[in-house]
Amino acid sequence: MLLSVSTALRQSRGLFAAAFLLLLTACSGEQVYQQESYVFGTRVQISIYGLDDAVAAKHAGVVLAELDRLHRKLHAWQPSEITRLNAAFKQGETVEADIELIAMLNAAQKYARQSDQLFNPAVGALVNVWGFHKDTFAAVTPDANVISALLAAQPSMDNVLIDGANVSSTNPAVELDLGGFAKGWALDHSADYLRKQRVFNALINIGGNVLALGKKGQEPWTVGIQHPREPEAMATLALKDGESIGTSGDYQRFFMLNGKRYSHLIDPRTGQPAQGVQAVTIVAPPSQNAGAISDVATKPMFIGGVNTSWVYAQRFGVNDAMVINDAGAVFISPSLQSRIKWLKKPAHLYRLR
Repeated sequence: MLLSVSTALRQSRGLFAAAFLLLLTACSGEQVYQQESYVFGTRVQISIYGLDDAVAAKHAGVVLAELDRLHRKLHAWQPSEITRLNAAFKQGETVEADIELIAMLNAAQKYARQSDQLFNPAVGALVNVWGFHKDTFAAVTPDANVISALLAAQPSMDNVLIDGANVSSTNPAVELDLGGFAKGWALDHSADYLRKQRVFNALINIGGNVLALGKKGQEPWTVGIQHPREPEAMATLALKDGESIGTSGDYQRFFMLNGKRYSHLIDPRTGQPAQGVQAVTIVAPPSQNAGAISDVATKPMFIGGVNTSWVYAQRFGVNDAMVINDAGAVFISPSLQSRIKWLKKPAHLYRLR
């Protein structure tokens, strides 16, 4: 659930507190309208400041309805436009896609190249064999031969051919899973609608991926950053107009087996859940794609590990970044360190460069 920082600090246990990487600080006052829903398999909250409740409710309702539409359209394992494309790819067929989906596929190809293919939405089959294409998943590792075969097929977004509205794949092993940036894309889509409707002060929170518009009165919108191994927030951060913050962590979708943690963040080079990092948090600067970047850039940073994380942050134009390694040591960029307010300062804090 979405909690205030004060509530998060009081809570000692709870599935939702552990599952969400960002905890929205309290929005008290009569001029803040909030509406919640459950979309993309997570809790979503829209906060709007300074409008009459009826007007704010109308705009929040439109945003939530659009998020639900995108969720159904992009679902990786229930019937959707994505499963329709994947079925066609397996059969070597060409199918038509609408303008919105074509734009997403083009963006996914661009981001995959920027990340040296560490962000690879074409490896949905690997995510599936690890059991993460389910609402609940068992603590079972897949057959090594199955993983080897999927790796040998080398599916990538470069195998996806786009010709106008027609989409096909040169590789039948391509299985799209756009979950790696669907929430970020949805943030940008929502922000675009609100701006066009002259809603200039709002906060959109999709399961911890957050985009800020304007302010909450005279105060900036402030979020809390979830500790990856504890139920409370570890720090707070005030967001500037148009900024988007996102985290990839091994504590959101995972299972434990023989004392080892296996998360849904699969390394496409090995076919195994990435190891060595607990969480990566970044703040994307204001742009039309801030939400998508806040979602995508964390993937190569997490999968590549601490040593290459700053390289990928810079490729995506990110200066505010934090990486927590598997030992709990925190590596943070100077620009983010100057903005963050620690609720519990880490025992081991290092400069990220």
